[in-house]
Amino acid sequence: MPIKIPDNLPARKSLLKESVDVIDSSLAERQDIRPLRFILLNLMPKKIATEIQFARLIGASPLQIELTLMTTKSYIPKNTKNDYLIEFYKTIDDVRDKSFDVLIVTGAPVETLPFEKVKYWEELLEILDWSSKNVFRKVGICWGAQVLLRVLFDIEKHMLPEKMFGIYDHFLTSSNDRLLQGFMDHFPMPVSRYTETRKLDLQKKGLDILAFSQKSGVGMVRCPKSKDLFILNHLEYDANTLSDEFLRDKTENLNVKIPENYFPDNDIKQMPVNRWRPYAFLLFTNFINEVYQDVPFNFCKT
Repeated sequence: MPIKIPDNLPARKSLLKESVDVIDSSLAERQDIRPLRFILLNLMPKKIATEIQFARLIGASPLQIELTLMTTKSYIPKNTKNDYLIEFYKTIDDVRDKSFDVLIVTGAPVETLPFEKVKYWEELLEILDWSSKNVFRKVGICWGAQVLLRVLFDIEKHMLPEKMFGIYDHFLTSSNDRLLQGFMDHFPMPVSRYTETRKLDLQKKGLDILAFSQKSGVGMVRCPKSKDLFILNHLEYDANTLSDEFLRDKTENLNVKIPENYFPDNDIKQMPVNRWRPYAFLLFTNFINEVYQDVPFNFCKT
């Protein structure tokens, strides 16, 4: 089954070129099935690129999924036109009376700030409070994962000596989780962050660490009770995303090293190879299938 997105969303053209199944809203409404309803809280500066990355992964499922895009009302992003946000994005006020099977909270370029110093922190707390009753399962990505861990478990992030930046092998530390079916014992994940979430802090709260890297630390965590998922890195990234970040940082005269294990022969003129995408598809397919099996049929009433 395809993914349902707004008919005129610019990301649609890119998804169709990749042969991602996309369904028109009018046709989806005539189908006598109960689609899974995902809401993506997109906090990334490049909204369209992030939309494509997650829609690509969600659209690979054999189930029909309806994707709603969400942004903050208390902070207007500088890199996206307001008209675009008004047309394609919802805020908490628009969905307050609605329910969703899954909330995905993306990363954001604010991780060096204390949580409370982020301009839209109070709104994030409001959204997560709403989600406690209106969302069946949550997924956090990078800083979004750190936000969920802080709010739900009071787990702090910690500054690293320098930016952790590159592609790092992660080893499975839990072979029994349904999300890991089909995974090899180790797999690559893109990492791009200045902070870390410490293994001991997570274990003290009874959380399951699914993937760990000797170099970059904890990669994936899960709550054994709620089954919420916290991905501290970026399996959704495109092949060139780290390259774009590297060039951006260099342009801004930031002291950043070449991403590790990324450019062939460590040559920034060569095109990186996306070695992690199969695992991204596998993870999200497993996750979606699990949600489909676990969620009550009548959970999304509106």
